[in-house]
Amino acid sequence: MTSFSSGDANSKTLLKIAKSLRFPGDFRLSGTVVKNGAVFAEQNFCRVFRDRNRRNKNSDVSSSKNSGKPFRVSSARLQRSLRATFLGLAVNVLLTAAKFTAGVIGHSQALIADAVESLADIFSSIIVWRGLVVAETPPDEKHPYGHGKAEPIAAAIVSIMLMLAAGFIAFHSLQGIVEPRNAPSPWTLVVLVGVIALKETLFRFVLDESAHVESSALETDAWHHRADAITSGAAFVGVTIALIGGKGYEAADNWAAIAAAFVIAFNGLRLLRPALSELMDAAPDAELIARIRTLSKKIPGVDDIDKCFVRKMGYQFFVDIHVVVDPLMTVERSHRIGHQVKDQLRAEIPAVRDVLVHIEPLKIGRIIEP
Repeated sequence: MTSFSSGDANSKTLLKIAKSLRFPGDFRLSGTVVKNGAVFAEQNFCRVFRDRNRRNKNSDVSSSKNSGKPFRVSSARLQRSLRATFLGLAVNVLLTAAKFTAGVIGHSQALIADAVESLADIFSSIIVWRGLVVAETPPDEKHPYGHGKAEPIAAAIVSIMLMLAAGFIAFHSLQGIVEPRNAPSPWTLVVLVGVIALKETLFRFVLDESAHVESSALETDAWHHRADAITSGAAFVGVTIALIGGKGYEAADNWAAIAAAFVIAFNGLRLLRPALSELMDAAPDAELIARIRTLSKKIPGVDDIDKCFVRKMGYQFFVDIHVVVDPLMTVERSHRIGHQVKDQLRAEIPAVRDVLVHIEPLKIGRIIEP
């Protein structure tokens, strides 16, 4: 039992403060006049406060170590992403050489344009590779929120490269239309069939991997493979028409390549928009935010959720949430509730990297939603 002297008003004030903080044990006035009683009370109060504060600090550290998930580079995620990226890189190198050689020997402008598109795929795969590695780098002093933005940056660059490749293909194909040229060789169709089958298989594999690791950069790289398959498909149609039509239809594969260029440009623009949205911290889908609110309200002591802001950083989310509590609640109790909200969200939603909790007092007359 901690005893305070009632020697003066300061001792009584310290006693009220100690009671409001709900220290363990009973507090009472001694009922006797002690010389320098205020000093005695102040010394005892400060000692108890320091002990309690030390226990709280140790408890917070322990809770953070046990329930928090330290940011570590997800080696499994990184290795899976790089495996898909390097596989695409190796395939693109081989296809670029094969298509360019076949296009020159077989007199197919569409196949040459297709080889250029595959060359762009090589550079895009390198960009995605570096984006994935940088994004997994742990936070540092200059980047306390991590390096997750490297993924949407890589996705945006690859999207722009898709549109540039589409422009090059269209320009090169238009030149082939106005210039006299020989009809493509029939055996180029065999090359194109192999390219389409390989690229479509690669697209499906990389897209599936991007869904598993939740990587926007890898998803964009997958669609780059699909764009290559579309270009090869258009070249196949054009070469077939040129061979069946005979003289006067030599430019059919050029027109097919131009049609494919528009499809590629559309895909590039479609993939650029979500990358830019992520770079500008656009809010994720409403379903995720609603789930965060619901989970937070389940914590005892949480009366309501005032605001909830979520932003995406790579494949992880950062949450800023305003929790409404009883205005008469102690700071220590509300602080504990804040930690419980954070731990609950990180445990239930693994993609949540960190949660910043702001405590709001419940206003009188406020209507609380059930």
